[in-house]
Amino acid sequence: MNRSLLAAALLLGAPALATSPAPVSAKARAIHESALIIDTHVDTPLRMLEEGFDLGAPPPGDVGHLDLARARAGNLGAAFFSIWVEPREFAGQETHRALRLIDTVLSAVERRPDQLVLALSSKDIVAARSGKQKKLAALMGVEGGHAIQNDLGVLRDFYRLGVRYMTLTWSNTNDWADSSGDLQEARVKHHDGLTDFGRDVVREMNRLGMLVDVSHVSDKTFFDTLEVTKAPVIASHSSARALTDHPRNMTDEMLKAVAANGGVVMVNFFSMFIDDTYRKAYAAGAPERDAANAALKARNKDADPVTRFRAEMALGRELAARVKRPPFESLVNHIDHVARVAGVDHVGLGSDFDGINSTPEGIDSVADLPRITEALLARGYTRKQLHKILGGNLLRVFREAERVSRELRAADTRVGR
Repeated sequence: MNRSLLAAALLLGAPALATSPAPVSAKARAIHESALIIDTHVDTPLRMLEEGFDLGAPPPGDVGHLDLARARAGNLGAAFFSIWVEPREFAGQETHRALRLIDTVLSAVERRPDQLVLALSSKDIVAARSGKQKKLAALMGVEGGHAIQNDLGVLRDFYRLGVRYMTLTWSNTNDWADSSGDLQEARVKHHDGLTDFGRDVVREMNRLGMLVDVSHVSDKTFFDTLEVTKAPVIASHSSARALTDHPRNMTDEMLKAVAANGGVVMVNFFSMFIDDTYRKAYAAGAPERDAANAALKARNKDADPVTRFRAEMALGRELAARVKRPPFESLVNHIDHVARVAGVDHVGLGSDFDGINSTPEGIDSVADLPRITEALLARGYTRKQLHKILGGNLLRVFREAERVSRELRAADTRVGR
């Protein structure tokens, strides 16, 4: 995700501040309301930092994906807030920028203690939903290992501040792991997967109890990671390559490998990752988008950050409107495919809300999550299976990562003293 994607993400065709999802059957509604629903990837922190967005008080006319009212309407129980640092703009300042984003999440929890709670463990997620007043469990995931600036001490500090997963790469290859996003770029130094330091990163994440996230990584990095990790991995926001041929998606071989590892693949909602027709049309428009974004940045180079951010949002609306959104079934097809190939115990939801510029028809915000439950119910999934997909699978993996951490800590396996 980047600023241009985030800007465009706010063109979704949703009515301003809509808090009611599309009508669903009473049966689907009951199942959905009884589930603990976990979304492993939302990019709202960048909005919170750049424009002072308040989860509890979105501005009039806001058409973003996530706020507390819509989260309640969709019965979202827990969300991993993405800590994403643009690697070129903040080169050399990656850790500082990540700390600024972490601060926005911690500040939001402080500002809205009646509705939000910082979750540091699987038990905290469950506890947040108990009692009469269900709160949204807020967790954090660092999106891109470049944010630690090659320092395992920073990794440990991120964990102390509440970060509970790290995506080994974003779309950029870092100094110790190859990304799927730049493998064709000759100017980028690649490593044929993980370096020795990259393997140490995975080992230390296992020891800490930080989930190892393989979204965005190259295929070789993916398989290297599975050879090293002692805990199940997650793909926090990835879809199926067999249905949509994009390197960000996972092949059937990779889906089966995640299942063998005991991990879980959380399906991304971005139209380009779930619909091949959309992917081709979107790719064809890349030169036009790049030129328009470059021209805007040149015009606004001296403007203040909020002005620049809002101008990018306006341009994003215009550009996103030029590609038709895919049908709702495209998203359901990916969830169904992962469940059939990897098994129903190894699929979940990682929307990428507030970080993508298009979602399928009928998914305009977190309030529309019940539609997914209804669609999967219509395909024959049982109540028990739906509870797993909606959050139970992620919770199981989190608990197993915590168990592995306790064992490794007891054995004193800390890396990089």
